[in-house]
Amino acid sequence: MTAQRAAVILAAGKSTRMKSKYSKVLHHVGGRSMLGWVADLADSAGVTRTICVVGESNQDVRAEAERLGLEIAVQEPQRGTGHAVLCARDAVDGFEGDLVVLYADTPLIEPNTLSKVFDALAGDADVAVLGFEAKDPAAYGRLITEGDQLLAIVEAKEATPEQLEVSFCNSGVMAASTKHMFSALERVTDNNAKGEYYLTDIVEILREDGHKAVAVTGDETEVLGVNSRPDLAMAEQAFQNRMRERMMERGVTLQDPATTYFSFDTEIENDATVGANVVFGPGVKVASYAQIHPFCHLEGSTIGEGAQIGPFARLRPGTELGDNTKVGNFVETKKAKVGNGSKINHLSYIGDAKLGQNVNVGAGTITCNYDGYFKHITTIEDGAFIGTNSSLVAPVKIGEGAFLGSGGTVTRDVPRGALAIARAEQINKDGWAERYHKTQKARKAKAKK
Repeated sequence: MTAQRAAVILAAGKSTRMKSKYSKVLHHVGGRSMLGWVADLADSAGVTRTICVVGESNQDVRAEAERLGLEIAVQEPQRGTGHAVLCARDAVDGFEGDLVVLYADTPLIEPNTLSKVFDALAGDADVAVLGFEAKDPAAYGRLITEGDQLLAIVEAKEATPEQLEVSFCNSGVMAASTKHMFSALERVTDNNAKGEYYLTDIVEILREDGHKAVAVTGDETEVLGVNSRPDLAMAEQAFQNRMRERMMERGVTLQDPATTYFSFDTEIENDATVGANVVFGPGVKVASYAQIHPFCHLEGSTIGEGAQIGPFARLRPGTELGDNTKVGNFVETKKAKVGNGSKINHLSYIGDAKLGQNVNVGAGTITCNYDGYFKHITTIEDGAFIGTNSSLVAPVKIGEGAFLGSGGTVTRDVPRGALAIARAEQINKDGWAERYHKTQKARKAKAKK
């Protein structure tokens, strides 16, 4: 029978190097907080209980953890990683499965990698540590191994010159049975350079008890920890490169991958095409054969099969575009449901609107949806034609097949099949322009004297 899995996410403390009023782990990578990434990692790896360890002053972290549905444990004062895990002991009281320790500032570990750590426990290991080959080991703790066994984890400050030559390094992620984890932690001391209780010490303690420790290898880009803005930028770059590769592997054409930016939940089907300088915010789904032209920004939107977007279009949350729709240059949509075959080609704002099928929206059209207090809906039924430079003052309904003359401000419903002309009658005043130019030229000449 598969052992139950629990996770302790360490999120206490702030990084002064971030120079931010927000706690470090609330900064975003790929449109999601780092804490959110790690919580999702635990869930994806089959963890059934997740405890987030926060500092007493980390109220913003606590609020985010509660929003994510995590249990809370408080570490105060903060005396190292081993002490942090001990602070979660009461929260997992009575739990008899495997326990993994994760870090909220390490957002890019893959679920398959974490599953390998648990798989090691399902084999013959009693404690498993996630390691990686570091290009520059620097201040990382070193994993000292012999054959398939992990002998010890040595902090860089306490490593011998020979140990510092080791490039196999500790990610911090560690798993053991709950029983073994807390049994060993009770015997950890603070007799080290920092005067803290190191989680890493439990490897030697458990080995002395006759238990087997192993190291599982992950990729260095997965275990990148974030402590500063440059670190955050590196994590973002690593995430974007990962997403670009995956999109192309799935059959999506990226015309300039380096300038295409994704969010954690971006979904694009095969045979869609994405132009240069396109940004996907959270909550975007794109169907096959759609084409996103350059310089578009999309978030919270669903795009149908064969749709054409941009260039220079902005799709805001609540946009739903049907199949073979067109949203052209300098068009903004928000909470707009657009039926199959409809077109909004140029210089328009369509917000809080419902468009049927095969609607044509002329250039410069605006749905006037806000009265200063409330938002109102504009409904445009199938086959309607909206003339250029039209203002539709919501709430208003344009009936099926209706036609709006250009330059109108529509404040009342337009019946099915009707023509609406909502502009003042044109008046031509003969000679007015000649008199105007003569007067203005005289004023300008006088002003120069």
